[in-house]
Amino acid sequence: MIIQRVVLNSRPGKNGVPVAENFRLEQSTIADTVQAGQVRVKTLYLSVDPYMRCRMNEDTGSDYLQPWQLSEVADGGGIGVVEESKHDNLAKGDFVTSFTWPWQTVAILDGSLLQKIVPQLVNGRLSYFLGAAGITGLTALLGIREKGHVAEGANQTMVVSGAAGACGSLAGQIGRLEGCSRVVGIAGTDEKCSILVQEMGFDAAINYKKGDVAKQLRELCPGGVDVYFDNVGGDISDTVISQMNQNSHIILCGQISQYNKDVPYPPPLPPDIEKIRKERNITRERFLVLNYMDKQEASVLQLCQWIQEGKLKVRETVVEGLANIGAAFQSMMSGGNIGKQIVSVSK
Repeated sequence: MIIQRVVLNSRPGKNGVPVAENFRLEQSTIADTVQAGQVRVKTLYLSVDPYMRCRMNEDTGSDYLQPWQLSEVADGGGIGVVEESKHDNLAKGDFVTSFTWPWQTVAILDGSLLQKIVPQLVNGRLSYFLGAAGITGLTALLGIREKGHVAEGANQTMVVSGAAGACGSLAGQIGRLEGCSRVVGIAGTDEKCSILVQEMGFDAAINYKKGDVAKQLRELCPGGVDVYFDNVGGDISDTVISQMNQNSHIILCGQISQYNKDVPYPPPLPPDIEKIRKERNITRERFLVLNYMDKQEASVLQLCQWIQEGKLKVRETVVEGLANIGAAFQSMMSGGNIGKQIVSVSK
């Protein structure tokens, strides 16, 4: 069977900025028959995410992420529909998802590595299982619960950087649902800041490209910062950490400002900021959602319930066509999108 697939065409270099041309669309073939335990799936949606930048390097800098190989098909979160099955628990017409879905139009996969999903749980919006009801939502929810130490009635203030992104836009809302009394987002445009406040229920939002961020933080968080959901690292995070309270907590989700630099993960803080962190006993621990998979099912059900109840607002940027996944990746890494970046492959 002839299919289309996207392979890694070139590496941007450890300190390079990824571009669409780092990926290449090509024709390939897969077997015409499905073996025992396998299923043939048609790809519906693919996810592009900031962590994938690390996979473009020969060395990801991580023990749990494997690098993409040149001229080999890329992979990541994906959703598809079963077209043929020789796996006992999957039937034709089932919708399935995987963290390691190949970027191709049709694939033959090991059925045991796929998870069946129920469209009704997300009001029929299948792509939500790659975002708000998938690994992105899990990262926000479990990050807050496991590393944020949020307590109902504790009058805590949460700050979220990269707040208009896929994870940040959910984290701020979940922080409020979990008990934070005040949530402030940091984003890069007035439009994003407006959406955070008017649509997603943030108390306030700061456009870091305008004005004095430290001054605005002091005004918007007069009691200091108790929980910081850190998606970006760099200067923004240094500014937030300097205003954090004694015994407060950093949820170390991502460091997107550092992903095009050859630095360890998590990047070390500047000496003066590290001194503040230690003096104030601020926790800053590496967080990996895959370490909490025993809590996945209950957490996904919680996210789906919030979506159904309208308590969790979801934004997606959907790009049509597998051929445009490289451009979608470039756009996502440049911070030009609001919410989750999804590629619609086939409907």
